[in-house]
Amino acid sequence: LHDALPIWQFEESFLFPWSARMAAPKQSVQVFGRKKTATAVAYCKNGNGLIKVNGVPLDLVSPQSLRFKIKEPVLLLGKEKFEGVDIRVRVRGGGHVSQIYAIRQAISKSLVAYYQKFVDEAMKKEIKDILTQYDRTLLVADPRRCEPKKFGGPGARARFQKSYR
Repeated sequence: LHDALPIWQFEESFLFPWSARMAAPKQSVQVFGRKKTATAVAYCKNGNGLIKVNGVPLDLVSPQSLRFKIKEPVLLLGKEKFEGVDIRVRVRGGGHVSQIYAIRQAISKSLVAYYQKFVDEAMKKEIKDILTQYDRTLLVADPRRCEPKKFGGPGARARFQKSYR
């Protein structure tokens, strides 16, 4: 037992096996997209072109009629821009349409942030210009919200009908 090594002479990876995995950080960014009350959080890291929404591939996202809307960033920029990254999106709140718009914004913003942080500024500028030229809501959130109802009427602005008898 005398020939046993003191604890400070052990290899660090032997004592803390998780530290070896934590030593090499993944290149990743986390960005959110919003529309009304829907919030989508996109986690973009280096990978091989995988895009998933709540664990489901883009081709299987429902409603089917709005699938094209989610694919807009990919179709605009081309598949080659997305080949080096994996994007995982978590979305909650809002309705179907709001979620779709939040997802497409999160995907677009995450790619721009990734290119800014880990690739180069010129490519980021090029991507940003293409997206903004097509549709500004791909990068900038829509500030409109539902107006609250007031008393004296059935809705936010409409008043109850006036009667004289």
